[in-house]
Amino acid sequence: MSKIPFAMIFDMDGTLFQTETVLIPALHKTFERLRRAGEWQGGTPVEEYLRILGVPIPEVWRQLMPEADEAVRARAAAWFLDDIIAEIEQGNGRLYQDVLATLASLADQGIPLFVASNGRSRYLAAIWTAFQLERYFIDCYSLDRFSLPAKSALVKQLLNDYKLESAVMVGDRGSDIQAAKENGLWSIGCLFGFASAEELRGADVIIQQFSEIGPALREIEKRAGRD
Repeated sequence: MSKIPFAMIFDMDGTLFQTETVLIPALHKTFERLRRAGEWQGGTPVEEYLRILGVPIPEVWRQLMPEADEAVRARAAAWFLDDIIAEIEQGNGRLYQDVLATLASLADQGIPLFVASNGRSRYLAAIWTAFQLERYFIDCYSLDRFSLPAKSALVKQLLNDYKLESAVMVGDRGSDIQAAKENGLWSIGCLFGFASAEELRGADVIIQQFSEIGPALREIEKRAGRD
């Protein structure tokens, strides 16, 4: 495989995909299952989930159900995956505004595009199929696909596999910005996702909406001396 001089790597949740459009109804269904099984009392922890969205899946369920044993957490995670995929397959999910048009523009410019996500492979595949993202992206990397512990390691794997010489990481969480820094990449922080401005303060450029990707990329190229 020949080297790729430049590419863009996108997070999925809170960057391309409006996760809350399927997450909240799926989360309610999962916790209703848990209540019926006698494994949860009280309401559905929606706000807590939105606060930690983007961290690796095992850590999500440790934080949501700190008193539960691992078997219960594993069962909850499996139910939630089924419920959220069902929501996507029923057509209830949404991409952020201007995502498809912006991706088409980037692809037309010949920029290789990739996804690197903490989400499960089955979940990502459901989004991929629902929105025909293969039209724009070369590949989609997930932690469980490679049994990796964190986003930084996942991005490193992608860089090595595809021989990317340089890239811009686009994401909405601190882990995306950290992955960029630890791999020597530029970063674009998405303030329309789930993070606060404080969490994204280390990003090279911050955008308020997805359609600002183009100007942000030109700003990075200027700073890098490639204009």
